[in-house]
Amino acid sequence: MAAPSLLNWRRVSSFTGPVPRARHGHRAVAIRELMIIFGGGNEGIADELHVYNTATNQWFLPAVRGDIPPGCAAHGFVCDGTRILVFGGMVEYGRYSNELYELQASRWLWKKVKPHPPPSGLPPCPRLGHSFSLYGNKCYLFGGLANESEDSNNNVPRYLNDFYELELQHGSGVVGWSIPVTKGVVPSPRESHTAVIYCKKDSGSPKMYVFGGMCGARLDDLWQLDLETMSWSKPETKGTVPLPRSLHTASVIGNKMYIFGGWVPHKGENTETSPHDCEWRCTSSFSYLNLDTTEWTTLVSDSQEDKKNSRPRPRAGHCAVAIGTRLYFWSGRDGYKKALNSQVCCKDLWYLDTEKPPAPSQVQLIKATTNSFHVKWDEVSTVEGYLLQLSTDLPYQAASSDSSAAPNMQGVRMDPHRQGSNNIVPNSINDTINSTKTEQPATKETSMKNKPDFKALTDSNAILYPSLASNASNHNSHVVDMLRKNEGPHTSANVGVLSSCLDVRTVIPETSVSSTVSSTQTMVTQQTIKTESSSTNGAVVKDETSLTTFSTKSEVDETYALPATKISRVETHATATPFSKETPSNPVAIVKAGERQWCDVGIFKNNTALVSQFYLLPKGKQSISKVGNADVPDYSLLKKQDLVPGTGYRFRVAAINGCGIGPFSKISEFKTCIPGFPGAPSAVRISKNVEGIHLSWEPPTSPSGNILEYSAYLAIRTAQIQDNPSQLVFMRIYCGLKTSCIVTAGQLANAHIDYTSRPAIVFRISAKNEKGYGPATQVRWLQGNNKKAPLN
Repeated sequence: MAAPSLLNWRRVSSFTGPVPRARHGHRAVAIRELMIIFGGGNEGIADELHVYNTATNQWFLPAVRGDIPPGCAAHGFVCDGTRILVFGGMVEYGRYSNELYELQASRWLWKKVKPHPPPSGLPPCPRLGHSFSLYGNKCYLFGGLANESEDSNNNVPRYLNDFYELELQHGSGVVGWSIPVTKGVVPSPRESHTAVIYCKKDSGSPKMYVFGGMCGARLDDLWQLDLETMSWSKPETKGTVPLPRSLHTASVIGNKMYIFGGWVPHKGENTETSPHDCEWRCTSSFSYLNLDTTEWTTLVSDSQEDKKNSRPRPRAGHCAVAIGTRLYFWSGRDGYKKALNSQVCCKDLWYLDTEKPPAPSQVQLIKATTNSFHVKWDEVSTVEGYLLQLSTDLPYQAASSDSSAAPNMQGVRMDPHRQGSNNIVPNSINDTINSTKTEQPATKETSMKNKPDFKALTDSNAILYPSLASNASNHNSHVVDMLRKNEGPHTSANVGVLSSCLDVRTVIPETSVSSTVSSTQTMVTQQTIKTESSSTNGAVVKDETSLTTFSTKSEVDETYALPATKISRVETHATATPFSKETPSNPVAIVKAGERQWCDVGIFKNNTALVSQFYLLPKGKQSISKVGNADVPDYSLLKKQDLVPGTGYRFRVAAINGCGIGPFSKISEFKTCIPGFPGAPSAVRISKNVEGIHLSWEPPTSPSGNILEYSAYLAIRTAQIQDNPSQLVFMRIYCGLKTSCIVTAGQLANAHIDYTSRPAIVFRISAKNEKGYGPATQVRWLQGNNKKAPLN
């Protein structure tokens, strides 16, 4: 974690949609990129449900229905998948609740649930300020504040330290309450405390950690409950314990519990001598507890709170949500103004990246041409951009500072090793293509800055917005993703483009570089699958020489044409890339691994890029600019280099957030096409018939002459695949001039079911002209999650 002075708080200053009114005592949970807020109050208690999409910076009010609960504050609020549970809270002054409601966020449907009472004892009494924590299929309720008086106008507080367990049913509904028998000393009664549950990844039982709270005076004690043995204890801690507080938030990211804000004693007050009489104030102090070592670390102390506008101002009764490795904070009250006799609530939204982002997936190829690649990679949540780099097997020649001509870069080409007319092709050349790692109904095309609409939806979050799933944008016809449903006549495939100009009748030497391919949504109609046409939203490197710093705003530009980070070395791979039989007149030898350089393509806001150039790094000239907390060379000293036909390039990508540039992805390798070869077939369709399936395609958009024949291949089961599942073996099932073929049930019976992502049968189709075979289109025909034979 960064030192306190390096914390990079960001205030969200640009958003759309109906912003909820400021409040305190509300609660929030996260479902994927959504922050869902309910309850709280300022002038009256709020009863509406607000949702903030952190990816699109959009607030919205979902159209909820069913048994809508009354507004409440200081309630319990937990999320289990896509359902949310609400328990208790204040429904009006002096009147508290012990009712339980469930929200199915996939349909925005509320339902009041009635759990069975405990086998012995009473169910929880009405309360507010309790903790309500979820682990597995159980919720754990601890403490809170009850009204001792039956008259709500005569509020007689009673602090609680009772403990309940609520068992949930799978998917929806609850079983009932129970009162576990605990060991050890029980924490003292309290309300407005926090409780989180954490379990070490490698070993250990889940433990609940209770911190702080209020019982007439604020508390700073830490308690631990082992949920397996039901034993309470007070763990010994190291470091500086945060000040006593209540109405703070506690959020777990990784192995750290982050404590922010709350009510704390006023500076200089001695809470030990006069805990009930001292003045209290809000704070913006920020600390975390390492739950593995039980050591406290102060990130923002009370003495650092005077810095205005660089971090959230002091507050209590706010909400905090962890999405990925990012913390979001919204609203809360900033204190009690005695002169005005009113509470002042904040209306600002802040976020903080707590650590560098994880490595993205490997770079995936959408389309290759003679001098460009259209590539993508899987999204990483809560990042502000991606740094894309490439290297090539060419001698490194730095761009000179005198603006001399760029080096003449010509790719190496090799003759493939022929094996007669073998019709079985092992997929040992992984730089052509592997099966896709994910099948998504849509590739994300939404710009946070320019489109206030929802981002294009993946399979999993389409359930949250079923009406929007059909609106996701698609890539061009060279890459198609067709989703197959288990029921009905619909079939589907997932299509990608091979990265090299490969004669698929050739047995290729083995390599160790792998790549993946992206996918997009299609419309499924009757027995055929129709590809929707649309444009892509690829981020293209721009000639913006003035752009040398990364935006600190929540919304960012489409592309950052910033150059490389630091020079680094690439791992050695024994590769033999398939090339045309034609050899260039002036081939260049492959450089040694120690001489290979990584160069920047650019920094992109979205997870897609059209790559036609990269930047060369001048030797000895590394003036520093900043991207977040990361250093990059000065853009003005860099020179651009075009991609070269028939050349292999290695790619890697890293994500960027407020903490800097994260680790790089695994390396992928693709090759630009050689002029004169045909492009990949497009618009692949699959439909069932009485013989098996009907496989059809459209001719390449760039045939580069007359098409002499097409070849279609099917991945088949072999012992080689069992030993190495990533190495597919293909058998040719068609060769001819027609743009369709029948794949018989007998052929499909020998098909390999690829389980690298969702189960699928893999086809490849390529076209041949006078020059030879061009890049092939790979098709993954999704089969559902069972291991039954195809077409079942």
